[in-house]
Amino acid sequence: MGQSIRLTGMVLSAAPIGEYDKRMTLLTKERGKISAFARGARRPGSQLLASVNPFSFGKFEAYEGRNSYTVVKADISNYFREVTEDMASACYGFYFLEVADYYARENANEVHMLKLLYQSMRALGNGRLDNRLVRRVFELRAMAANGEYPDVFSCRGCRDDQGPFWLSVKDGGVYCQNCRGARPAIGLDAATLYAMQYILTSSIEKLYTFTVSEEVLETLGRVMDAWMGAYVDRKFHALEILRENEGFAREFLENPRLQ
Repeated sequence: MGQSIRLTGMVLSAAPIGEYDKRMTLLTKERGKISAFARGARRPGSQLLASVNPFSFGKFEAYEGRNSYTVVKADISNYFREVTEDMASACYGFYFLEVADYYARENANEVHMLKLLYQSMRALGNGRLDNRLVRRVFELRAMAANGEYPDVFSCRGCRDDQGPFWLSVKDGGVYCQNCRGARPAIGLDAATLYAMQYILTSSIEKLYTFTVSEEVLETLGRVMDAWMGAYVDRKFHALEILRENEGFAREFLENPRLQ
């Protein structure tokens, strides 16, 4: 093996390989998204046993091979147990990991995505924010990091920046009443518009410092579902599980016979 390197990152996914090994995907500050092996990580007593599971964030010592890396040591600073120990939060968390894996690239500068992922996991675990809001904030900012975000700052027709506005997913931005015409669009109230502008422009450290009304959350949800449906060509397994769980929860609350 050559010289070892130190990587700061988070485990996005991990799967067993052979009898005792694991193969994982890491999102790192230094090398972007990488594939790595952890030899003997599944052996009882291995120091890597708990370190190469999804959500683990910290420093990893690895050797670089031709097509992958081999992790030999790990110093984990956060396992995000408060997320993994709650089923609903874990579903959101796994969804975030899938989105990060979808967008991240090898040998690319993924510092922004790594910081976003870390802060989003913290937001899921603190219990003070609605996880549905955390999801929408994460989605919008993750797409912005990839350059696929809506222009919600001025009308695409006349450049008016006062509103009210309607968002055209097809055209990638908002229109005022005069310029909207007959094109399909989602109406944005002032509070939803401000929330989206804040999400797109604030620092990652301040992303999760606000709350919104149920009405704004519903509108934001419609916007992001439509936007991701148009720009993301992948189905996320964790999101499907999340939808099933949320559907059952609504049915349980609305049907007294199930209680």
